[in-house]
Amino acid sequence: MSLAVPDARVRLLPTWRDRRTRTLAALALAVLVAVALVVAGTLAAAPAQVTDLDRRNLTPGLDHPFGTDRYGRDLFLRTLVGLRLSLLVGAVAALMSGGIAIVLALLAAVGGRASAAVVNWLVDLFLALPHLVLLILLAFSLGGGTGAVVLAIGLTHWPRLTRVLVSVGRETTSAEYVAISRALGHGPVHVARRHLAPHLVPHLSVGVVLMFPHAILHEAALSFLGLGVDPGLPAVGVLLAESMRYLSAGHWWLAVLPGLGLLLMVRLVDRIGENLRLLLAPRSAQL
Repeated sequence: MSLAVPDARVRLLPTWRDRRTRTLAALALAVLVAVALVVAGTLAAAPAQVTDLDRRNLTPGLDHPFGTDRYGRDLFLRTLVGLRLSLLVGAVAALMSGGIAIVLALLAAVGGRASAAVVNWLVDLFLALPHLVLLILLAFSLGGGTGAVVLAIGLTHWPRLTRVLVSVGRETTSAEYVAISRALGHGPVHVARRHLAPHLVPHLSVGVVLMFPHAILHEAALSFLGLGVDPGLPAVGVLLAESMRYLSAGHWWLAVLPGLGLLLMVRLVDRIGENLRLLLAPRSAQL
């Protein structure tokens, strides 16, 4: 008795090439939007600082889509500048964490049992600490400011990615071709460069992009608490902190609209990471 899938069902099942094309298109669109946001934020840097006391606390309208603040500054332009700043801070912090993760994963994979034990201990230690509390302590001890935020986020977001990379590295080093390479006299550097890196880099790329939204949100949280970027910069966290004293007066747009912009940007970056994951790991795609 032969089992056959009905032709109609076969036509409904998308091929891998179709999924790949759609994923590439979605990824390209998301990246284009992110680049446009960076360019718009750069162009809006100077106009966002222009004050007009005759237009203070205006509600959203055609002239000012997000309204104005207490100094008459256009809130839409300031939000664009803040989102650009969040993207830049999140990118640098995510790359820093990714660099720490790949170095520790390589040490755990080719450095012997002692190195693997130390790396696993560090991962467990950082995962056991309350993340936001650790961020606040680091940012405070580093004196606050943009540089302190980047360092605090970059030094605390690597443990989960490290655990994934260590697992992939352990699986790779147990393969037969790696054992043959070692039997031929190749050292740890050769094994890491020729055998481990090709397997770890795709996971590292996806992990860094998926880490990006968390870095953006934590930057906004630290800025909201006054430990983030310089207060003179229109970061989204700073805009939200400034809006708290005016919410009781009915100026809802000062908090709602920048916060909504931040959430949409985080969703955009998260979408980029998901599409990248589907490209590099097509088996994880759901039919």
